[in-house]
Amino acid sequence: MTFAPAPIPSRTQYVLEAIKHAILTAQLQPGQALVETELAAQFGVSKTPVREALKTLAGTGLVVMSQYKGATVRLVDATMAREVYDVRLLLEPEALRRSITRKASLEAAQEALERADSAIDKADRSLANRDFHRALYLPCGNPLLARMLDEIRDQAALVSTVAWSAIPSWEREAAEHREILRLALADDATAAAAALHDHIASFVRRAFPDDEDGGDTA
Repeated sequence: MTFAPAPIPSRTQYVLEAIKHAILTAQLQPGQALVETELAAQFGVSKTPVREALKTLAGTGLVVMSQYKGATVRLVDATMAREVYDVRLLLEPEALRRSITRKASLEAAQEALERADSAIDKADRSLANRDFHRALYLPCGNPLLARMLDEIRDQAALVSTVAWSAIPSWEREAAEHREILRLALADDATAAAAALHDHIASFVRRAFPDDEDGGDTA
């Protein structure tokens, strides 16, 4: 007998999405305390849905739960960023290669790219960029591979939020996205995967350079 996970109650889901959005748009900063009573008052709910939402966010890596400090927004440092992006480098280009090989539709990626280009603020552009990357790997034909990338999606977005606050690089990344999609739509799986690999690697290298790189911004 198999058991499906119980659905998250609507109030908890509402609080969860609101807190996640605040974290990923830098309204809540890394290291900031997440006080249950304050959040409950802000959202007009009891502490229970807040507590459950924070537990879920801790499971996705956006929140850290401590017996003594309570819940805080996860801090982002170079080690954390490189670990998350190393997983992306290992998995995401291969997922894209498989999506292209399967002749999967990339219409969702095109739509997300257009939304990013027309975004009126940083939050909308960030969400559109996340959707663009997901649209590339989701149709790879391996649900487990897609789920593995989904599991680090929020952590990667948190890294991006912190990095963009220090080094705005929207235009460069948008140009790289357009080139990746161009190659994908041309059915050049090898070149598209390589371009995606370079895109991910160069971002984390710019944002969190190794000391020995001397601040490489290539």
